[in-house]
Amino acid sequence: MMTSVDTDLIRVLADPLRLQIVTLLARETLCTTHLVEETGAKQTNLTNHLTVLRKAGVVETEPCGRFTYYRLRPEVIEALAGQFADLARTARATAASNLKRSCP
Repeated sequence: MMTSVDTDLIRVLADPLRLQIVTLLARETLCTTHLVEETGAKQTNLTNHLTVLRKAGVVETEPCGRFTYYRLRPEVIEALAGQFADLARTARATAASNLKRSCP
């Protein structure tokens, strides 16, 4: 049984600023202005990172007048967590069965 983890999503979330954005959005829906205040990042840099997160399906947008609000899509994070949980279950079962490949 092969267990796979979404490596593209891991790459997206591995960036420290993107992970900070995701952490902030887990707590509340925020606009770009709020995220600039919270992270200290320049707006253009932040906008680029938000675009990456949106294209990866991690966040969704909600227009509100001249502002765009960002919301975390928890099901994407749950799916990734589930993939890691499956990997851990596989490793636990392998360790319990003492399964190992013999050397040539």
